[in-house]
Amino acid sequence: MAIFTFDASHSLGKVRAVDTRRVNVQVNNDEDLRKARVGQLVALSLPGAVEEWLIGIIDKVIKTPVLEEQSIIEATDSDEPLAMALPRESVLNSVQLTLVGTVGLTTGNKMRFSRSLVQVPEIDGTCHILRDAQLQTFMGLLSAEGKTEQSLEIGRYTIDESAKAYLDGNKLFQRHASLLGSTGSGKSWTVASVLEQAAKLPSSNLIVFDLHGEYRELSYARHLRIPGPEDLGKTDDSLLFLPYWLLNAEELQAMFIDRSEFSAHNQVMAFQDTVVTEKKKTLEELKKTEVLNAFTLDSPVPFDIQNVLAELKRLNEEMVQGSRGDKQGPFYGQFSRLLVRLNSKVSDKRYGFLFQAPASEHQYESMAKMVTRLMDYATDKAQIKVIDFSEVPADILPVIVGLVARIIYQVQFWTDRGKRRPMALVCDEAHLYLPKKDGKNPVEQRAIENFEKIAKEGRKYGVALLIISQRPSDVSSTILSQCNNVIALRLSNGDDQATVRRLMPESLEGLMDTLPILDIGEALIVGDAVLLPSRIRIHPPTEKPLSATIDFWNEWNKKPDKPDFAKAVENMRRQNRA
Repeated sequence: MAIFTFDASHSLGKVRAVDTRRVNVQVNNDEDLRKARVGQLVALSLPGAVEEWLIGIIDKVIKTPVLEEQSIIEATDSDEPLAMALPRESVLNSVQLTLVGTVGLTTGNKMRFSRSLVQVPEIDGTCHILRDAQLQTFMGLLSAEGKTEQSLEIGRYTIDESAKAYLDGNKLFQRHASLLGSTGSGKSWTVASVLEQAAKLPSSNLIVFDLHGEYRELSYARHLRIPGPEDLGKTDDSLLFLPYWLLNAEELQAMFIDRSEFSAHNQVMAFQDTVVTEKKKTLEELKKTEVLNAFTLDSPVPFDIQNVLAELKRLNEEMVQGSRGDKQGPFYGQFSRLLVRLNSKVSDKRYGFLFQAPASEHQYESMAKMVTRLMDYATDKAQIKVIDFSEVPADILPVIVGLVARIIYQVQFWTDRGKRRPMALVCDEAHLYLPKKDGKNPVEQRAIENFEKIAKEGRKYGVALLIISQRPSDVSSTILSQCNNVIALRLSNGDDQATVRRLMPESLEGLMDTLPILDIGEALIVGDAVLLPSRIRIHPPTEKPLSATIDFWNEWNKKPDKPDFAKAVENMRRQNRA
C-alpha cells in the first residue's frame, strides 16, 4: 500500500542541511520555488524506508543571489593564451522547514501519523510538496486519528477546508490551556464552541468566570451571579452571595489593612485574635468539638463582623489603670483608620454580597450548599456553570475571583479520591485578576497566588485551567507557562506576540509570524492536544455569546432616538438598570 504517490509536479528539491528539527532544502529551479508557500506541508523521504515519510512545515522561502567566478580565455600576441576570472551572478533557491512528525504504515498495513521523529532525513534526500490528492490523504489521516472518544471538534484546517480539526479533550485539560487573542479575534466564539460540546457530555464539569456577562444567555448552562446593590435583600437562586467569613486571613488583611501604616503589625495581630475568638465562639455554641480541635485562623467558620468591629473599637478607646490614675491602653488610637476602612466597606452596598448577605448565608451549613451550586454536575444544566462577576467592584475583583477558585480547589482537594470528578475553570479576561505580580497590590497578589497553586498542582486533583485573555503580556507568566496547550488567535500588539512566542517551541517561529495576519475566528493551535501544530478555522457555536462588536458607522447612520439621560442618571444613582 502506497501512502503517497508523487510525480515531477510535486518535486521541490533535495536536503542540503539538517539541524535536529530544522531542515534546509535546495530547490531545483525557479519554477519549483514558486510551488513553496510559508505554512505549507512537505514530505521528505527517509533513508532505507519505502513507505515512511517525514512531514515538515515550510518556515521560509529564500531566493539568494550568489556571485561565482567565470573563467574567460583571451588570445594574446604571445604563444600562450591569457586566462581571466570574471564574476558571474547566479541564484540559489532554498526553503527552510521544521519537521513536525512521521507518517508510516503499521503492522496491519494502516497509515499512522506520529509526532515523534525517530530519524532525520539524509543529505540529498528528496523533498515533495503535499498538495491536491496527497494533501487530502494526509489531512484525512489527521482527521481520522483525531476523531476518538475523547476528541473535541474545534474547526477545520485552513490548509484544507475539507478536513475536520480535532483536539484531544483529555490532553487539552490535563495540561492546562490558554486562549489568547486581540479584541474581536473570536475568543468568545471559541469558548462558546468548547462549552457547547462539553455540555453534551453526561457529567462534564466546567465553571466559567464571566467578567462582563457575555455568557449569561447560554441556554445549556446554570447561571449564577454575584449580587449587585439592587439585589440586596432578594431571595433568588441565581444569586451567589460570598459572605466575608469565607475569606482566609490573607484575603481579609488584603481588604482591610494598609501595610504602609506604622501600626499595621498591631492591626494585624488584634484583628486576627478577634476573628479567631469569634470563630471559636461559633464552634463552641454548635458543639463542633472535632472541628474546634483542628481549626485554624483560615478555617471557613461563620462569625459576626459586628462583634469584631466592637472589640477593635473597645481596644482603640481603652483606658487602663496607671500609677496616677487612668492612662491610654496599649492599642489606644492605633485602630482608628482600620475602623474607618472596616465601617466603610461593611456599610457600602457595592460590597453587599460580602457584608450584607441574608441571614441564611451565615449558617454553618451555608458553605456546603454554596459549594453544591458551584460544583454540582449531576442535575439538569449543571455541567456548565457561568458565574457573572460584572457587579463586583474593580478594586476587590482579584480577591473575589481568587476566593471562588480557592474554595473550589480546596473542596476538590478534600473530596475522597474515589468520588472526585475532574473539573475545569474557564478564566475569561484573565489579565484583569491574574496580572504579573511585580509591584502589584496585596489584593491582586492573593488572587495570583491562588491560581498559581492551581496551575502547578491542580492536575493532581482534577482541576484544570483554561486561561483566556486579550493581553497575554499582562497575565502572570508563571500561570501561562503551565499551559501546555496554546490557542492563539489574531494578535496585533508586539508585546503580546512576544509573550505567545515564548510559550511556543522555538522550532515554530515561522508559524508565529502569522499571528497578526490571522483571520477572525482563525487560530494557531499548538500543544499536546493537537496532532499537528496548525492554523485552524474555529467552528462558530450555535449559541453565540453577547460579545458582538458594535458597528459604529451603521449605528450612526440610523435615524436617532431621543435618549433618556435623566433615566440613565437615576439608574446610576440607584445602581439598577431595571
